[in-house]
Amino acid sequence: MKVGHNDGLDGVMAGETVLSHVDGEAGTLIVRGHHIETLAPHGDLEDVAALLWEGFAEGGGDPGDVRRGLGAARCQAFALVPGLLSVSRELTPIEALRVGLAMLPDEGPAPAHQRVCGALPVFLAALLRHGAGQAPVAPDAALGTAADLLRMLRGTPAPQPHVRALDTYLATVADHGFNASTFTARVVASTRAGLISSVIGGLCALKGPLHGGAPGPVLDMLDEIGTVENVVPWLEKAITDGGRLMGFGHRIYKVRDPRADVLKQVARDLGPASGRLAFAGEVERQALAALRRLKPGRRLDTNVEFYTALVLEAIGIPRAAFTPLFGVARAVGWCAHVFEQERGGRIIRPLSRYVGPLPKQAA
Repeated sequence: MKVGHNDGLDGVMAGETVLSHVDGEAGTLIVRGHHIETLAPHGDLEDVAALLWEGFAEGGGDPGDVRRGLGAARCQAFALVPGLLSVSRELTPIEALRVGLAMLPDEGPAPAHQRVCGALPVFLAALLRHGAGQAPVAPDAALGTAADLLRMLRGTPAPQPHVRALDTYLATVADHGFNASTFTARVVASTRAGLISSVIGGLCALKGPLHGGAPGPVLDMLDEIGTVENVVPWLEKAITDGGRLMGFGHRIYKVRDPRADVLKQVARDLGPASGRLAFAGEVERQALAALRRLKPGRRLDTNVEFYTALVLEAIGIPRAAFTPLFGVARAVGWCAHVFEQERGGRIIRPLSRYVGPLPKQAA
């Protein structure tokens, strides 16, 4: 089969959005008029949700309304946990989240976007505790998403530095242009399938290792490198053998991913709790030097997954939960894009160029 030279749609303008802008050449991410470096460190998931949903949906523009709506939705979602646990025994956390979202009806006691974004942290915490042989913990509607997720996961309130770290992470990754999962959600939304079906589509796209699965392998790479003395020879062998350095390079960013800088500061703020920050810093420094030396024609820099891995490990999130946790944050953005797409009207239906065989002409 012949594949077109642009089979990944690089450079194709697929639509207009007021939600977020990614400039890969400049290394900037703007979320509704705010640089991510100024937005995320001073906000939480509810703040970003209010910003993204403003003018589109209930709670938009008011973080307090979002916080109350999501708190109530978490409590409602907890009633579904026993049924979810009973049918997801053999599934990975993200596979089980897919099942959990499918249990939500299109119509319910609260708006669909609140029910989706409230259910995901409840389901994730319950699934992780169930996998560890522990009973699920009921949500506390008075808390924010990050604080309640950590409390439901641990069974006790998390220290404030851990809550702040998770708040910043969730705010940092909530939206990022027309990435694969967001565009998937918009395609589904354009058919008028509804918000919940659209978010399920986004989650299914996020499950793919080329999109949402890199933070865990960053830790696997650090484990394999092991010691400071092994950093340079390990990196040089990996690069010359054609291997991929996890946490470096990005499809869009040709310079440093700005989200990496936000999360690097989060890791620093955690201090000794961030564990192998000094070791990871040396790996980053040597990796960038080796990439410049061994791949001089390519622009590869640190991406968001590198420091995501360190931050989530430091606050006690298991590796199997990294991608589903990404989904907890990104669902806020998916919902905003669904609202915007539904307002736009037309079904997304691109053309394709047929390169297969033609019918044989009659003699």
